[in-house]
Amino acid sequence: MSVVAVIPARAASKRVPNKNIRLVADRPLVYYSIRNALDSELVDRVIVTTNSSEVRIIAQQLGAEVHWRDEALCGDDISLDPVVYDVVKELEGVDYVVTMQPTAPLLTVATLDDAIRRAREDNLDTLISVTNVPRLSWKGGRGSRIPEYEKRENSQHLPPRYIEVGAFMISKETVISETSRIGERVDVYELPESESLDVSNFNDLYIASRRLEHERVAIYVNGNNKRGIGHIYRALEIADEFYSKPDIYYDTNQTDPKVFGKTSHRLIPVDGIADLFERCRKKRYTIFINDILTTSIDYMIGLRSVVPEAKIVNFEDDGEGQIKADLVFNALYADDELPQVKAGERYYISSKPFLFYSPIKIKKSVKKVFLSFGGADPQNYSDRLLNIVAGNKKYDQFQFVCVLGRAKLNVDDLLKYNAYDNIEVLYDVSNMPEIMSSCDVAMTSRGRTGYELAILGIPSISMAQNRREEKHGFVCNENGFTYIGLNPPDEIIESNLDMYLNLSQAARQRFQDMLLSHDLRHGRKRVMNLIRSL
Repeated sequence: MSVVAVIPARAASKRVPNKNIRLVADRPLVYYSIRNALDSELVDRVIVTTNSSEVRIIAQQLGAEVHWRDEALCGDDISLDPVVYDVVKELEGVDYVVTMQPTAPLLTVATLDDAIRRAREDNLDTLISVTNVPRLSWKGGRGSRIPEYEKRENSQHLPPRYIEVGAFMISKETVISETSRIGERVDVYELPESESLDVSNFNDLYIASRRLEHERVAIYVNGNNKRGIGHIYRALEIADEFYSKPDIYYDTNQTDPKVFGKTSHRLIPVDGIADLFERCRKKRYTIFINDILTTSIDYMIGLRSVVPEAKIVNFEDDGEGQIKADLVFNALYADDELPQVKAGERYYISSKPFLFYSPIKIKKSVKKVFLSFGGADPQNYSDRLLNIVAGNKKYDQFQFVCVLGRAKLNVDDLLKYNAYDNIEVLYDVSNMPEIMSSCDVAMTSRGRTGYELAILGIPSISMAQNRREEKHGFVCNENGFTYIGLNPPDEIIESNLDMYLNLSQAARQRFQDMLLSHDLRHGRKRVMNLIRSL
């Protein structure tokens, strides 16, 4: 049984000029329909009908036949029926003709062949590709609207509503004429949602391009009591920025899955680097992101060998391995000489909720203090501050709210401080900016939380959790913080707290002005633009 594919691809297109030859994922749009037809097990001949010299070149280079179309059949008011009839009217021995428009680049060969088999097995005159879009719809003109439904229901309960898609129309050769390609025995073939895009405007072109680029993303991240869990938060924020669902790997020897909280992202546990590499070897990632702190040359060389097609992006990496990365973001550090390293506050990625809060208003006096020292707090600053404040009469007039992170070890002991009237201890809160915004000043460590407080313009005292945090450049006196070093003695902590509680409104306003002079709200866009430009 002979099957001929006819692909109409004229030169003119008003809504999207040169649509058929525009590059979509590095190939002309018309390429995809021609390639599908040529790769089909059931299509015997592929004929492109066109009046475009560019389309003719593309078709011939791919190995398809070309039928030069008369200009009389190229007008905007000409339907496809006479165009297809013009091609097949003189063909002999043809049983089925498959009209395939270039506007369905997501169609797969498997779907095309399955549809042809169905048309033959069911002895159909015509089989039309459709997408099922059940909607509450109306018809009629102004003043005479009529609903096309009997009962208002959610879309999943509505009856099917099939919309034609230009992927294919399979017709017996005997039913094709200048005015029709539809016979008496007609059915529809519902395309998978992933293949149903019908390109008719610029937005469709963009969607097709993104889908055809097959963005396959992996993220390797670890977080715990010693290294903190800001890496986990950032990895989840980055994962939300892709138009696909990344594979998020974590090492069970270093990371408790509980630190990811409630997430619908795909989390994949691995048992060490060898296991990670073995799993990645089976995938063809296009982007691989490391958020694991310092990387080594050996690790990066090994990773390159298992994901050779991927661009490698590292976060907070000051190790020798960064020279093997395509891109490195070190928002917490100062500038770096390596061209692929983007350092400084411009590349800080704020969590989404903070973008919807305005800076606090500096009040006449301090009433409420925010305390939080990251997800782990290995120096136990939370414990020390709560011990300083609890039961001390000089702090009775102030309210203290202390937020503990997911990786804090002695949470139950610290929650007992809620027995004090002026202390509120919270664990793993869901809306950090709301709590921060209710406070007048803060004490924090030198990581992610410092940036969050700066976004909200909250005057803050900061302490480093480890030697690595001492190198973090943004949370410093010059930027509006009061930085008191790594593991300062309790009397230094207490004296700075007392100073902040008694700062004048003007002094706190000066601190806020310094904090808000930094653009911390657009780092996400800068980072993703650079990743997508790789």
